[in-house]
Amino acid sequence: MTNPLLEEWATPFGMPPFDRIDDKDFEAAVDVALVEARARVSAISDADDVPSFQNTIEALELADQLLGRVLGAFYALAGADSTPAREEFTRKFSPMLAEYSSEIASNSKLFARIEALWDTRDSLDLTDEQQRVLMLTRRGFVRAGAQLSGAEAKRHADIKKRLAELGTKFTQNLLADERAWSMPLSDLTLSSLPGFVASAARAVGEERGEGGAVLTLSRSLIVPFLQYCSDRALRRKAYEAWTARGANGGETDNRAVAAEILSLREERAQLLGFENFAQYKLETEMAEEPERAKALLMDVWRPAVRAAEKDAAEYDKLLLADGYTGPLEPWDWRYYAERTRKKVHDIDETELKAFFQLDNLLAAAFACAHRLFGLQFEEVDVPKYHPDVRAWKVTRDGQDVALFLGDYFARASKRSGAWCSAMRSQQKLAGNIRPIVVNVCNFAKPAQGEPSLLSFDDARTLFHELGHALHQMLSDVIYESISGTSVARDFVELPSQLFEHWLEVPEVLSEFARHYETDAPLPEEMMQRLLAASTFDMGFQTVEYVASALVDLAFHDGPAPADPMQKQAEVLEEIGMPRAIGMRHATPHFAHVFSGDGYSSGYYSYMWSEVMDADVFAAFEEVGDPFDPTLARKLEEDILSKGGSEDASALYTRFRGRMPGVEALLRGRGLMASEA
Repeated sequence: MTNPLLEEWATPFGMPPFDRIDDKDFEAAVDVALVEARARVSAISDADDVPSFQNTIEALELADQLLGRVLGAFYALAGADSTPAREEFTRKFSPMLAEYSSEIASNSKLFARIEALWDTRDSLDLTDEQQRVLMLTRRGFVRAGAQLSGAEAKRHADIKKRLAELGTKFTQNLLADERAWSMPLSDLTLSSLPGFVASAARAVGEERGEGGAVLTLSRSLIVPFLQYCSDRALRRKAYEAWTARGANGGETDNRAVAAEILSLREERAQLLGFENFAQYKLETEMAEEPERAKALLMDVWRPAVRAAEKDAAEYDKLLLADGYTGPLEPWDWRYYAERTRKKVHDIDETELKAFFQLDNLLAAAFACAHRLFGLQFEEVDVPKYHPDVRAWKVTRDGQDVALFLGDYFARASKRSGAWCSAMRSQQKLAGNIRPIVVNVCNFAKPAQGEPSLLSFDDARTLFHELGHALHQMLSDVIYESISGTSVARDFVELPSQLFEHWLEVPEVLSEFARHYETDAPLPEEMMQRLLAASTFDMGFQTVEYVASALVDLAFHDGPAPADPMQKQAEVLEEIGMPRAIGMRHATPHFAHVFSGDGYSSGYYSYMWSEVMDADVFAAFEEVGDPFDPTLARKLEEDILSKGGSEDASALYTRFRGRMPGVEALLRGRGLMASEA
């Protein structure tokens, strides 16, 4: 029978034909695609003609088009709708793909052709974009071990293969722990929770077939539970289960996995001539070296801790007033912070959520994208990988820009968190290829017939991920390898974090924050209270994030720790971690760092990017118009359309005229007063 993954897809917008794909099709398709990719790479490396940019670099860009198409469809499923079969394929594919990557890096004839082009680059009459692609291709080969030989080359290939296996294992262990735990909630407990939390718990219980309302480890459910549950014992039980993910012993325990990953990363970096993995990793980032990243984090850490300690002193008083002897514990913080927020800012999240319906927030985000960049979003019917997925055709001036997919609700088969990916990236080398972009979130799914109401943090996440999607959609480059979000890790979060600012623009809230029952707009006084509270508890939020980023750097900037948990404890003690705040991501469930090496030594990049996003939005504030057309066009032309076609610092400086300082970030987080 014909494998639909290997056919030309006669589907709307070239969407993978998920309605015809069976899981078993992936294994056969990956095998065929790898054979084709290897044959194409061999044809390039074995050619007798004189190397040119076209017959070497461009040919290499196109060599694995089929493989990319198949994997784009597979990994969309594997992350958002996992099954035992898909988990098994992920375990199988990871080492296969690592081996393929190593083969290319160790192909001496191919690297010789690239070196020949590099040595004669000044005489090749290349465009600036082609020069950039040549530089990045060569650098990628060197960093992948192309200059290694003999036993070192073999060891490097073995390490990459093993790291791929371990990253998959870490992810699947975490998903298994998240899937395995639930806590039944009594009617008494439910009655004490806001309606949206109780409703979400009932919906999850129904989905899981548990015969009643349950709490799970989905962030969109457990965080509001910790905010509103007055039963301290239940809060502790839930918090400890949440923070124990990946550290429960047995087959799904990630602590030994993390230790092996760190050891292998260090060995790999040293094989490539670096002292440690952090130096290897940051060579290609804006920060360039771990010391600069750590310096930024510490500039933010000190005022954040002062703010958090001030808040903790107030929460301690509330704890004692409730009859507990103390001290304040991590499972207490969100509960007392929420009580304080309601008292100080008179904000009731249950009342507030009534104005933040998912459909209205999508309309708000799309409207902002239209006013800034002229994009139009029209919902369309295409083959989808899950019934919850929605699709929109994105156009501008009647021309197709992208296909955008939104997968917003939590489910047991979906890994935690929120992310943006591209099933197909923008490029022009193989034709005018427009991207297929996916936003995945884990919002609590409402009960049948009820509206999907989001917290303000959920709304921020929605805008954040669409910011990533805009980076993909507005990409305008020739080569896929530098398309969209293919930029330095500490630059990739700039567009996403920047787009969050438009959620807080008063005219956006006035138009789209409307009561789900009455359609009444968010009252002006409530909006002002919401915006005034935007920096509330920012000491806590900053401390939990920065602690994780500092631990990540410490893991990689020096000898690999034999016991990562001990190293984590040492770092937290050294920086003076407040006892009542936990890391946002402790080691056993730090998927950013251990599911792959994308954010390893790079979790700091959210803060690095926030320095820039605060400064970029300040440019709109300076002209007095958050939708200023001149600035919006400049933002697209200088940053969003460029992908990785130029150095990130050059792109930023072209837009803003200078590099930013930390002041705008501290001001935006309300930490300037804590700095003194």
